[in-house]
Amino acid sequence: MPSTKSPLYMVTWRCTRRCVGSCLYCSYIPEYAKDTEVDTKTAKKIVDEIHNFGSNWFGISGGEPLVRQDIFEVIEYAQKTYGMETSLITSGFAFDERRLNELARLNVHTAVSIDGTRESNDKIRGKGAYDKAIYAMKRLSEHNILDCVVTTMTKFNIHDMVHPTELAAEYNARMVVYHNTVPVGRAGPNMVDLAPTADQYETAFNEIYDLQVKYLNKVKVNVYAPFYARIVRQRNPMDFWDWFENGFLGKCTIGGNYISVTENGDYRPCGFHEEHRLGNVQDKKLVDVWNELQQSDLHLKLRDKSNLKGRCGVCEYREICGGCRTRAEYYTGDLFESDPACNYIPKVLREENQ
Repeated sequence: MPSTKSPLYMVTWRCTRRCVGSCLYCSYIPEYAKDTEVDTKTAKKIVDEIHNFGSNWFGISGGEPLVRQDIFEVIEYAQKTYGMETSLITSGFAFDERRLNELARLNVHTAVSIDGTRESNDKIRGKGAYDKAIYAMKRLSEHNILDCVVTTMTKFNIHDMVHPTELAAEYNARMVVYHNTVPVGRAGPNMVDLAPTADQYETAFNEIYDLQVKYLNKVKVNVYAPFYARIVRQRNPMDFWDWFENGFLGKCTIGGNYISVTENGDYRPCGFHEEHRLGNVQDKKLVDVWNELQQSDLHLKLRDKSNLKGRCGVCEYREICGGCRTRAEYYTGDLFESDPACNYIPKVLREENQ
């Protein structure tokens, strides 16, 4: 048993940036790689650190995790050594019968990425990508290990938000998750052209809330975007706090509410920000990095929403939202500035203009 109880039920390892796909919004450019991916021995050390941290779930992302030759060896190590539950996300590009059988044998909770209808998905992910994802969903569902359908919102699929939830229901996935577009790495300039407008996000998030209500008790609908909390607060104030505390995945994490491990073993406090690194698994324990993070001057300042600037700083919803700090920094150069993807005008500013 771990010596501590983790504040996070899951810690995710981005096991590789390698991929057989070519999605338009991919943040990876080879020259920007921090380092090469860790070997199997160090991968198992990452598992050790996550267990010692107290997390019961070992999450695996990429790139495409299924291209790692040792991925099932590492998963089996986590399960047999520590009894950890494991989850993995795939695009379906590297999905075949052998990999399916291994995922099923190890009972890996598997998510599939798909970005809208065949037309919008293949515009983003390449011709044939939709059919590959659907095939993966169908086969995973047959083995009762399809956990989640994951969609990234872009200008090409922003009007197709219903479809991923319909697919999740059809193939008996536990959850569907919508990611907003966050410009990261050197791929940021390309993502700016792909990002929906603030008004498009507003319309889409209200549509997603309708799906959340419609599919209640059938498919859990969630959004990785801080300002989705404001939408739910406005639409359903009675049930908001229980959902916010126990069900919402989209809170900005860079203030010390999250930690993950990259392909080279670095720790980072945001699933999008490539620059903020907190040391490496080779020379630092995860539990120590987490404790240091909780006392970091930068992260303490980020946690205090009164330090936010612009519209985010005066917004009456800032304590439940506060915007995406990584996106704010990309567009403005300031980690504390307003998130430009939100179209909401705070009450105090509306009153000033009356």
